[in-house]
Amino acid sequence: MRILIIEDNPLMANSLARELKEEDYTVDITHDGEEGLYKAANWDYDCIILDLMLPKLNGHQLLQKLRGEKDTPVLIISSEHGVKARINSLNLGADDYMVKPFDLGELLARLRSLIRRSKGRPTNIISFQDVEVDTISRTVSKAGSVVKLTRKEFDILISLSNRNGRIVTNEFLNDNYIDNDDGVASNAIAVHMYSLRKKLGKDLIENVHGQGYKINP
Repeated sequence: MRILIIEDNPLMANSLARELKEEDYTVDITHDGEEGLYKAANWDYDCIILDLMLPKLNGHQLLQKLRGEKDTPVLIISSEHGVKARINSLNLGADDYMVKPFDLGELLARLRSLIRRSKGRPTNIISFQDVEVDTISRTVSKAGSVVKLTRKEFDILISLSNRNGRIVTNEFLNDNYIDNDDGVASNAIAVHMYSLRKKLGKDLIENVHGQGYKINP
């Protein structure tokens, strides 16, 4: 999968590119609207991540010109959080809009959804091995049979699946999924993982010793 990042802040662009490369995406970067439009129009990308505040040609101008030539999915990232900016972006042909600062996991999930949609795949279905997850109905099936998960188990499973085989750290899991309902037990995450592996198969979720957990696609 090839992604184009059009972002005038080199630090943000490079940081985002590094994370995407860890997810096995091929990434190109440009820092101004004119070069961004040239690359977007002349190369084939699976998705474009576009900032609005760009030199030479702003994001909305770029998007309007691009839509006259290509329908590549475009995900806007912008510090403009007003409703008007979102509406203008969507009306000009953007496929999604995220406000800076954004959560990387959410951006990755939205990116995959846009790519699946552009290729005619259901955007709410995530599949790995013989497990299928419906993110809208919040249902899970294994080999065609429904598997009942708790709310927290489902949320943890989504977090793992969004990393697409990459490690989700113990620190992240504890910070986001352990609360007063779990008490203060240091093995609270391990308990949830044990339950998930019991329900979905022990080979599906791998414990990477001292680091965290990951899905085996």
